[in-house]
Order: sequence, then C-alpha cells, then structure tokens
Amino acid sequence: MDDRGYGTFGSSLRDLPRLRYSRRGRESSWDRSGGNDDRLTVGPGETAVLADLTGPGAITHIWCTVALPDGKGPNLADNDYLRRLVLKITWDDQEAPSVLVPLGDFFGIGFGRTANFVSAPLQMSPQDGKGFNCWFAMPYAGRAKVELLSELSTEPVYFYYYIDYETYGSAEPGLGYFHAQWRRENPADGISDEGQTNQEYLLEGTNLDGDGNYVILDAEGHGHYVGCVLNVQNLRHTGQWNWYGEGDDMIFIDGEPFPPRLHGTGTEDYFNTAWCPDQEYHAPYHGITLPGGPNWSGQVSLYRFHIEDPVVFHESVRVTIEHGHANKRRDDLSSVAYWYQSLPHRPFGLPPVADRVPRFP
Repeated sequence: MDDRGYGTFGSSLRDLPRLRYSRRGRESSWDRSGGNDDRLTVGPGETAVLADLTGPGAITHIWCTVALPDGKGPNLADNDYLRRLVLKITWDDQEAPSVLVPLGDFFGIGFGRTANFVSAPLQMSPQDGKGFNCWFAMPYAGRAKVELLSELSTEPVYFYYYIDYETYGSAEPGLGYFHAQWRRENPADGISDEGQTNQEYLLEGTNLDGDGNYVILDAEGHGHYVGCVLNVQNLRHTGQWNWYGEGDDMIFIDGEPFPPRLHGTGTEDYFNTAWCPDQEYHAPYHGITLPGGPNWSGQVSLYRFHIEDPVVFHESVRVTIEHGHANKRRDDLSSVAYWYQSLPHRPFGLPPVADRVPRFP
C-alpha cells in the first residue's frame, strides 16, 4: 500500500478527478451463505459488532435500516425501538466510546420517529424515512469499533447495514475524532405560568448568566463543534399563543464568562429560520423535520450543522440554549450534539431506557 495518509482531498465535484491512494472497504450485513437473508437478527439485550476496523483509516458513509418482525402491529411493547437501539462507536481502544446515541436520534430525528429529509451529513430516505444515511467523515489512527446495542424488552430486530471506509498507508496527525452525544431534560426546569399573562410568560424576564440553559454539549479538549439535532415536545396545553421558542443560543468557548462571544437571538434564529415557523423544511445545513401540530403543539425536531462555520475550541466548549425566553418553559427537550476533538475525551454515558423513551404525542 502507498504510505500516504488521509490527504487534502475535498468532496466537491471539482476535486473528484484528483487521483487518490487509499483503499476502499466495506462491512455489511450481506448473507454469507449466498442467500438473500442480508440482515442481522439482534435479540433483546444483545450487542452486535457491526465493524471492527484496523487503522489508519476513515469511515466515510454509514447506511442502515431496521425493522421489527413481520406482522407486529402498532401496539407492540417495543414500538419505541429507535430509542431503545443504541449506536456505539469507540476509537483507538479508548475506554469510553465517542458515539453513544439512540439510533433514530443519531440519524437526525427524535422521538423514535422517521420522515424523509435531506441534509448534507445526515439523511432519512424513502420509504417514509426508514433508510438512514450518515456522511460525517470519521478518521481513526488505530482502530474503529462500531456496535449496535439492543435494549428492547421483548422483541428482536432485523438490522441491515453498510459501513463504508477507507484505509491508508500512514496515520495523519492533526485529525479530530468524531463524537456524538445524546441528552435530555424531561421536563426542562422552568416555572409555572400561573399569575402571569401569556406575554409575560413567553416574552418577558431576564437571563444574565445562562446558568439554567438547556445544555446540548459540554466537552473538554481541542476540537470543533459541528452541529446538533434538537427535539422539543410542547408540554404546555393552552388555547393561548403557545410558541415553544424564544430561547437564545449561548455557546461558551474555553471557559469564557457570560456573555459568551457566540450569543444568539432566539431558537428559530439559531436554526436559521424565522418568525416562529410551523412548516417542514430541509436544507443542507439546517431544517425542521417535524414542525409540530397546530399552535406548535406536539413534537418538533430541528437541525443545524456547522459545516462551513465550525465552532473551534482549544480547551472546552459548552453549547447551550434557553428553554423559552429566560428559561421559563417546561417542555420535554432532547438533543444530539456532533463534534470532532482530540483523544481522550471527557467520558459520557446514556440515560437508561426508562429515561429515553418518548412521551406519547
């Protein structure tokens, strides 16, 4: 093999003619008997190793789809299986995984739901968003171990997948390792609207420290934050104007005090939309995959990817957003943060199933 490494190749159409020296590989669920049973059957409580790769290399694409056994109806005990299945990725024999996220959330939509949408790094494709795709580049120097953990209580799942990767002749210094983390506050620590007008509750008050914000990411090391998926289930039941947003984004870099250099103006603004949107929309770097129901009721899922504008940190980063103006709202919030950083990273876990399963819409 040529001794060159990851290289400076981009992914634009203009760069495709540049000849490369890597070798392509793939791990998949193809039927080793030569038949058509091209899937893994993963039982409740089991862990399946999807790929165990020796570096230097980089995962370039992940595709998968998952199904419950045939004939199972909507009343199945484990119909929230996309929150009970967990994607786990560990780099270079680290003790702690760098990716530990419920499967559905990792690929861009929360609440154990799917829908067709298109972004640059993540997509859910027909039929009905059940084809999951990830194009985040994931380089590694020594080893990449990709696992699927099933925390279903009664049912097996059928899992089909491709993990496409490249291998190189040498490890290139200076490459960050891909990370993804899931978080939830259910409900967020807000206040009652009793004794306040609707305007006072949703639009007035002050926040001069950011301490009560919802935390999307709290990481240490050298790296860059490249985006998130945010899910909001509106838990305030009222006939009055019931917008879930107005929460400013605040990103604190390298331990800086309030106000941070990156201080935004509202939930919809951070996600690059405007004026309390209630429409589905998806673009390469931002979108609304689940817009909610009338008066912003029910379940909302949004994404914002910092592909052209990554947030660089040298020591630490704390990515936060208010839950309603001045952190007054008490909705069900969950999120996935995506970032690259050096190893080792600050270890993080995943809440137990009981704290992950979605509420009824």
